Amino acid sequence: MAKIQVILTQDVAGQGRKGDLITVSDGYAHNFIIKNKKGIIATPEELKKIENQKKREEKRLQEEKVKSLELKKVLEAKKVEIGVKTGDNGKLFGAITNKEVSAAIKQTFGVEIDRKKIECNIKSLGEHVAVIKLHTEVKAEVKIVAKSL
Repeated sequence: MAKIQVILTQDVAGQGRKGDLITVSDGYAHNFIIKNKKGIIATPEELKKIENQKKREEKRLQEEKVKSLELKKVLEAKKVEIGVKTGDNGKLFGAITNKEVSAAIKQTFGVEIDRKKIECNIKSLGEHVAVIKLHTEVKAEVKIVAKSL
């Protein structure tokens, strides 16, 4: 039975993920993978294309990481103040949400950060830390000051 190398253009269950180079039987490659446009035969040109694509992707990810590190320095340099309503005893009504932290960061730094990337649990007045995921390897710790209005 002849074996053939195929580059996957989509994820194939039990075989591999998009961009993987796999070796399968000739019949499986032609009758399933290529017929259903889930992969292409691995020619030297195609392998070179994929290698270049991976290099570009790596470079892009590296640039994103550098930008994230710069943004981290900016965010950690200043404190973000958020005014909140409090009761007689200084307790907050509810809590400061990720959405409020995101809006305060936009107002303070002019940078828009998705609220889903912010982790915070602020339920009292004073200084707190919100962790922001800027990149898979970069997290910024922003100081949030909750003060009563």
